[in-house]
Amino acid sequence: MTTSEYQVTGMSCAHCERAVREEVGRIPGVQHIDVSAKTGRLVVDSDAPLDRAAVRAAVDEAGYELAD
Repeated sequence: MTTSEYQVTGMSCAHCERAVREEVGRIPGVQHIDVSAKTGRLVVDSDAPLDRAAVRAAVDEAGYELAD
């Protein structure tokens, strides 16, 4: 199991967290997602290391941005 941590900008509520969780959860291999609008922190547990571009695309699809 691999744990990856990201910073997401633009989230402000539980709806934001849910949107990010749903989109990131569609990435193959993702097992668990912890996301906080308060801190902007996104932690993803997956079977193997995730492609940052795939995570960025999922966060973008949810309507937010992955910080560099």
